[in-house]
Amino acid sequence: MKDLEQLVRPNILALAPYSSARDEYSGHEAHVFLDANENPYGSPLNRYPDPLQRELKELVSQVKGVRPECIFLGNGSDEAIDLLYRCFCRPGKDNVVAIEPTYGMYKVCADVNDVEYRPVLLDEQFQTTADDLLSACDDNTKLIWICSPNNPTGNSIDRTEVMRVINRFEGLVVVDEAYSDFCRQLPMRHELKRNPNLVVLNTMSKAWASAAIRLGMAFASRDIIEVLNKVKYPYNVNLLTQQKAMEVLSDPSDIERWMQMVLQERSNTIAAFRLLPVCKKVYPTDANFFLARVTNAQAIYDYLVERGIIVRNRTRVQLCQDCLRITIGTRTENTELLGALRQLPEELLS
Repeated sequence: MKDLEQLVRPNILALAPYSSARDEYSGHEAHVFLDANENPYGSPLNRYPDPLQRELKELVSQVKGVRPECIFLGNGSDEAIDLLYRCFCRPGKDNVVAIEPTYGMYKVCADVNDVEYRPVLLDEQFQTTADDLLSACDDNTKLIWICSPNNPTGNSIDRTEVMRVINRFEGLVVVDEAYSDFCRQLPMRHELKRNPNLVVLNTMSKAWASAAIRLGMAFASRDIIEVLNKVKYPYNVNLLTQQKAMEVLSDPSDIERWMQMVLQERSNTIAAFRLLPVCKKVYPTDANFFLARVTNAQAIYDYLVERGIIVRNRTRVQLCQDCLRITIGTRTENTELLGALRQLPEELLS
């Protein structure tokens, strides 16, 4: 890995971050707050939240096994994705490499930040190799994006190849593990201590059933986290989100039960889906969804929409022609989907 000073954009390296009122008295006990021009009435929502979410990070640390100083919390994982571009990629000069197909926000954020995006097509098994990814890199490649389990394909990327990329690439390797809780592989965040160029993304939106609170996580070395904190907006995670996240993380009993139900439903739904005349193939998945090739994705999608059942049509995505991405719902929802597909008109079966 290059020295971090060589990877960070020069203007970010020289940046004097905004110092909020709550940052300046940090480390001291206080009970009278006359520093932030807040309304003294309407507690507790009248006060700005902790800009570094210290109490929440302590809890995330216990659950995820990552030190608090190695955790960044943001407004969904998308904030961390955008910040990595803003901190490490010079607009119009640097580039990033990513597997293809994959999560669309990597390219959106590249386009927003005027950074060249270099997709590397997966093979027919939706896998890649370190050689393929590294051959797309040059001296101006700052980030490599690997979503595993991948979206929309659902499969985990070969861990051996991911480690080869991390060991050979001089920039940052970002492994997005939004769906890792549904997978039996050891999460990549446990590789952080040995790999200073690794950044791992995670979220409360999937397994933790908290998409509405918009809390994303990035795990990385303390130095990388300090760069992200330097650039983020001062109060990027609101108090209500912090409170709800602590509530969920403090009592994960419901989450664990729901996880087992999702995994069982995933197995049952896929088994039933394979028997449908409309199904041509179901791809292996380690996520809470599966990708299926069907007879006519657009027509079947439209048919389901008319019946109030929404899946994701991925037919325009590379390697995913005539594919639907189907999220695992409750047993009732999955049964309704399967029932509707069993009643497909004959013309949609070929």
